[in-house]
Amino acid sequence: MRKEIISVVAALFIGGAPAAYAQQATSGPAGTPGSGRLSQGDFKMLTDIRVGVIKAALQLTPEQEKLWPAVEEAIRARAETRYRRLAALGERLDQPRDIDPVQLYRQRADVLTDRAAGLRKLADAWQPLYQSLTPDQKSRLRLVTLHALEGLRTAMENRRMEPDDEEEIELWVFPH
Repeated sequence: MRKEIISVVAALFIGGAPAAYAQQATSGPAGTPGSGRLSQGDFKMLTDIRVGVIKAALQLTPEQEKLWPAVEEAIRARAETRYRRLAALGERLDQPRDIDPVQLYRQRADVLTDRAAGLRKLADAWQPLYQSLTPDQKSRLRLVTLHALEGLRTAMENRRMEPDDEEEIELWVFPH
């Protein structure tokens, strides 16, 4: 039991790194020090860390290990899609132009549709593995998930008020 507690605590500290990294100020081109925009290599490294933390926290059995590759692939696919989406958004934000509200809504709808499809694929990949988890493994997964969500919330509260997501831009431009 002590080994499991140490593993979970270590996972929580490692899992906090992406949230701390996300709190840095933003300025300059993507991937440069102090820019706040991650390079593709940095983004992949953080994805590797996230995947490693989840897998370490779960302590999968040999039977469960057979179900892990689908989950890992779905996590990595979502991360890659997110990186591409954020990189494209960064490029669009760097180009001055007039805002077409109708086009903005259509683009946002497309992004949300794509994100929903990716999330569904992730849920479909997780389902068989999740069903095979013991109550203890489910508890550790919940703990890692709650920590990740808390880290994201803290990062969002502490960062500068600079739009870096289409939804934020929409709310800035067209408040509800």
